[in-house]
Amino acid sequence: MNFALLMLILLLVTGAIWLLDYLVLGKRRAKGAREPWWIEYPKSFFPIILIVFVLRSFLVEPFKIPSGSMIPTLLVGDFILVNKYTYGIRVPVLNRKVLDVNDPKRGDVMVFRYPENPGLDYIKRVVGVPGDRIEYRNKRLSVNGDLIKVDVAEDYQYVEGSLSFVNALRFWEQLGEHRHSIIINPDAPPLQLAGVRQFPLRENCDYNEQGFACTVPPGNYFMMGDNRDSSSDSRYWGFVPEQNIVGKAFLVWWNFGELKRIGNRIN
Repeated sequence: MNFALLMLILLLVTGAIWLLDYLVLGKRRAKGAREPWWIEYPKSFFPIILIVFVLRSFLVEPFKIPSGSMIPTLLVGDFILVNKYTYGIRVPVLNRKVLDVNDPKRGDVMVFRYPENPGLDYIKRVVGVPGDRIEYRNKRLSVNGDLIKVDVAEDYQYVEGSLSFVNALRFWEQLGEHRHSIIINPDAPPLQLAGVRQFPLRENCDYNEQGFACTVPPGNYFMMGDNRDSSSDSRYWGFVPEQNIVGKAFLVWWNFGELKRIGNRIN
């Protein structure tokens, strides 16, 4: 059971008890009599649950980064905030859009429901929007035939898992309005062909050992991790449908291991 559904159930149960007591049970109690515990507790928690549910469903929701697929932009252990309304107002739990606001743009860091298991939330960068032709050949990204500009930054080292030390190359990439860092492992192949699955609309893509080319279908988005050689993303499991969108990541609000990251904006 996902957290949003659990919150909705708690909200409905506590709200129903509060309403029942307000309309019926409270009027039957003797004046000054104490409320039974099964009425007192739900009534106390109802406004708190209501506030949390509204905030998480329509405004801002916290997430924790569990993997290194977005290094160096996001680190394992980052606690981030996600704007829930920037891409439109959605019905909680069902995640159906009822009001358009903005569409995702290239370069946005977006949280979405994993297409192969919608019970899981993933976070990646939007590389392709509907209609785009995305190519990734020999570790260089092109959008609609234009090679995306990158500037060399410096070497980047990080620990993958608990034991593996990775030496990577760091670049600055300009994607849409976003100038952000990516890292490339020079020892890794451009694409792990064995990891490419049979996903919906795969006929829109062509793969070979040097990389791939995909045309993003209407109502879908193409996502990639900033840690290009250590990311399970659209290259392997396909496009992200619009109905899977959760929100736009915008702030690191906590990291127990690196307090200096607190308050970092996500670009």
